[in-house]
Amino acid sequence: MNIFADFTQRVKNILQTLDLKDSSGSAPDLSRVVVEAPRDPAHGDLATNAAMVLAKPLGLKPRDLAETLVARLNDDPDIVETSVAGPGFINMRVAPAVWHRVLASVLDLGLRFGAQTRTPAPKVNVEYVSANPTGPMHVGHIRGAVVGDALANLLEFAGGEVIKEYYINDAGSQIDTLARSAFLRYREALGEDIGDIPAGLYPGDYLKPVGTLLKEEFGDTLLAKEEAEWLPLVKERAIAAMLDLIRTDLAALGVEHEVFYSERTLHDRTGQNGSKIDHMLDTLRDKGLIYQGTLPPPKGQVPEDWEDREQTLFRASEFGDDTDRALKKSDGSYTYFAADVAYFQDKFERGFDEAIYVLGADHGGYAKRLQAVGKAISGGKTEVVVRFCQLVKLMRDGEPVKMSKRSGDFITLREVVDEVGPDAVRFMMLFRKNDAPLDFDFKKVTEQSKDNPVFYVQYGHARCRSVLRQAAEDLADISLGDDALAAADLGLLDDAGELELISKMAEWPKVVDAAAETHEPHRIAFYLHELASSLHGHWNKGYELPQLRFIQAGNSKLTLARLALVRAVSLVLASGLSILGVNAPEEMR
Repeated sequence: MNIFADFTQRVKNILQTLDLKDSSGSAPDLSRVVVEAPRDPAHGDLATNAAMVLAKPLGLKPRDLAETLVARLNDDPDIVETSVAGPGFINMRVAPAVWHRVLASVLDLGLRFGAQTRTPAPKVNVEYVSANPTGPMHVGHIRGAVVGDALANLLEFAGGEVIKEYYINDAGSQIDTLARSAFLRYREALGEDIGDIPAGLYPGDYLKPVGTLLKEEFGDTLLAKEEAEWLPLVKERAIAAMLDLIRTDLAALGVEHEVFYSERTLHDRTGQNGSKIDHMLDTLRDKGLIYQGTLPPPKGQVPEDWEDREQTLFRASEFGDDTDRALKKSDGSYTYFAADVAYFQDKFERGFDEAIYVLGADHGGYAKRLQAVGKAISGGKTEVVVRFCQLVKLMRDGEPVKMSKRSGDFITLREVVDEVGPDAVRFMMLFRKNDAPLDFDFKKVTEQSKDNPVFYVQYGHARCRSVLRQAAEDLADISLGDDALAAADLGLLDDAGELELISKMAEWPKVVDAAAETHEPHRIAFYLHELASSLHGHWNKGYELPQLRFIQAGNSKLTLARLALVRAVSLVLASGLSILGVNAPEEMR
C-alpha cells in the first residue's frame, strides 16, 4: 500500500468529477498534482498541492479552488480533518484505520513492502568501479563501489532488470607498465637484486606474488626473450592476477559484478567485420555524424590525445556536448573516447533501456559527452545517467590517516574494510549524497552510540528482534508467527507514538520511488535513520510509561498488536539495509 499514491488518486478522482475546464475548454492536466507528507507533522498527516498547481490554468484563485476541493474531501470516510493553509495548500488528517491498513500491508508483503513490479521490467546497466587493473582497490574506489552497488540494488527493488558491470581498462599504456612492473618482480623472484623500483613503474608489494607465479610457470626462460616476446605473456598473467585481486577486494566489501567487460574486445579485429570500434564508426558515418576536421585546443589542461591536426571527429556538439570529439587520430589510431563510444553502442545493442555510469569526481567533464553519445547512437532510446562520487578523506580522531606500506602510495580498500567491517563502510559511504565530500573517521564509525548512524540503525533492527525473542520466551502459550501477528487486532494501536511509527513506515514506498527516480541511494540511508530514530524514541518512552511497553502482561491482544508493529518495523529496516548491502543483525552486544 502506497498511501501517497492512493490519496493522490483520490484527489484526482474528485477533481475529475468537478468538470473543471481551462481557458481552451479542455480538462486540466493533473500530472503535477501530488499528495505528500507535510514538512511539519503538526499541520496534518498528508498535504496536496492540487489547488496551487491548477488554479492559474483554470483562471481561479488557489484558495477558492482549495475550499471547493476540501468540501469534497470531507466526504471521504478515511479523512477526519482538512484545512487550507497559506495561499491554497490543503492539509489532511486521516483516520487511524488508514494507518492500520498500512501496517497490515507491511505484514502481508514482508520484505517486499515498497517494492515495485514493472511490466515489462526496464533493462538497466549500472557500470561502476571500473578501476584500471593495475593494483588492489584503494580508498578512492570505495565510494563509487558502494554507491554503484546500492543503486543497482535499489533499481532492482524498484522493478528493474539490472546488470552490475565492471569495465576493464585493459587496452591502454598502463597495462604495458603493469607488465613491466610484474616482470621486474619476476626477476626478483628468480633471486636478482632489483634495487629501487624505477620511476614510472608500480612500486607496490602486491606485485611480488605475480612475480612468483611467473617464476613457477616459466622458470627463467623469459629472461632469454626480447620484450616483444615476453610482454604479451606477462601482460595476460598480470591482468588475470590483478582482476582476481580486485574481485577479492570487492567481495570483502560485499560487491559482486555480474559482467566484467574487457576494453580489449572493442579493439579485437579477429572477426570478419572488423572491431567493435570499426562497427561504431560505420554506424556514426551512416548517420552523417563523422567528419574530418581539426579541433581548437581545449581550455585548461590539454588532454593527452589532443592534436593540432586533422582527425576523425564526432559531431558531439549537435547532441548537447561542449565540443565535437575526436575518435581517430591523424595517424589512424583510435582515441580513448572511441572505445567509450563503441562500449556504449554495445550496451545499446544488448538492449538496455538505461545506461548508468558511476564515476569519480575527476571525470566531471564526461557527463555531457556520454549523454551526447547516448542520443547519437540510440536516438534517445537508451537513457544515459551519470553520477559522480566526490573524494573520501580518511581520518582517525580528526587526523588524516597515513599512506599504506603494502600498496606503495595509497590506502587499500581492504585495509579499510578489515579494520571497521563492510557494514560500517557501506552505510557511511551512503549517509551523505554522492557528490558531496565525505570525511570517514575510523573511530566514529565503530562507536556504539546514537551518534554513529550505522550502529543506530542496526541497533534498531536488533532491538526489534530482541523484543520478538523475549516475547517468544515469556508468552510460550501464544503463537507469535507471522500469520498470528497479521491476524492481530491492529485497531488497538492508538498511541501517538505507535501511529507515528506506522506513518513513518508508510513513507517507505514513496522513498523508494523517489530514490530510484533520482538515482540517489543515500535517500534510503537517511530514511532508515529516521525510522530507527522513531523506534528508539518510542522505546525510550516505555522506561517511564510501562503502559507503552510492547509486552503487556495480562493483555495478550494488545501485546500481539504491538508485536505486529515491532515485526513490521524490523521488516522495513531489514528491507532498506538489504538495498544498501548492509547486514540486519539479530542481536548486537
